[in-house]
Amino acid sequence: MFEADEDELVTGEAVGLDLRPAGFVLRLAGVAIDYVVYAIVLIGLLLLLSMAADAALVDESTGSALAIASVVLALVVAPTAIETATKGRSIGKYAVGARVVRLDGGAIGFRHAFTRALVGILEIVMTAGGLAVIVALLNRRSRRLGDLLAGTYALGERPPRAGRIVHRVPPELEAWSRTADVARLPDSLARRLSAFLQQAPRLLPESRIRVAGALAAEASAYVSPLPAVDAETFVIAVSAVRRDREARALAAEAGHLDRLAPALEKLPQGFPRR
Repeated sequence: MFEADEDELVTGEAVGLDLRPAGFVLRLAGVAIDYVVYAIVLIGLLLLLSMAADAALVDESTGSALAIASVVLALVVAPTAIETATKGRSIGKYAVGARVVRLDGGAIGFRHAFTRALVGILEIVMTAGGLAVIVALLNRRSRRLGDLLAGTYALGERPPRAGRIVHRVPPELEAWSRTADVARLPDSLARRLSAFLQQAPRLLPESRIRVAGALAAEASAYVSPLPAVDAETFVIAVSAVRRDREARALAAEAGHLDRLAPALEKLPQGFPRR
């Protein structure tokens, strides 16, 4: 049985794709930027309409209709058109490195963008964003009400920067590392191990011990035999062993391709070289 966590998409070939949703703060910043832009557009349209009314170019009833049309244009038509044309991007999402996608990871269409924009009138404009914030805080992917109704969520497109701290196998585990069976870790677990090792020096001692213990317990399912060391030392060793072995495997593959290059690039006898 193939199991995946909530952030992992399983394809029809049972291949897990680790898709990282955009965080709540990034989503909040992106929406704020978008609606500042839409507000500027709306204010500009209303100013033009006011100038036309002052010049007696439109009567009162026509002006009211055009004012409503301006609101619809700025808050529904513009967001729908932008997200449809850019496949889920907007000015705010581009700024924070996010994209709206379907639950299966595919690009959104007109229906998804229109539903999100229409519901945004209720949850963002009419409630000053309060409803959107409450709903987003109640689910792991920070999906607002428009996302829930449209079947979408915001995907983070900018991977986190690689950490600068490189840990080596602890000296007391050098002999163990040469014979230990350390299987490939799931991407989500490997990422959490790396994040912990980068942030460990800044954690409180109690939190550091607790997080290391939880990660060690999860990683122990992929390691045999288990060394008799503390949790953080075990996490460091597992991360270092996997990194070193994957680096050696990539180097061996590159060397194999280099040896095959002459045969792969060689042309048949008499075949002209272009």
